[in-house]
Amino acid sequence: MKTLMSVVVALVLLTSPAWAAPKTVTLAVPGMTCETCPITVKRALNKVKGVTKVNIDFDKKEAVVTFDDATTTVAALTKATKDAGYPATLKSK
Repeated sequence: MKTLMSVVVALVLLTSPAWAAPKTVTLAVPGMTCETCPITVKRALNKVKGVTKVNIDFDKKEAVVTFDDATTTVAALTKATKDAGYPATLKSK
């Protein structure tokens, strides 16, 4: 039984990325010009696998996105907004 448990634990450790962590980025989305634009941007970002939270600030034309960095990337996020008609770029802090 101990051997079986050791094998299970080893498999879990090997198949689960230990370096995965939630990451939050701010995207500049200058193309949001009307009140319905943020809805479209939020929906597009929420469809990306690994995204856990999206907050849109229409006045600042920004999207703050929290995601699992082992599952998705900033490039995938910006592709999602671009594909929805709203090209975005990573906003530097």
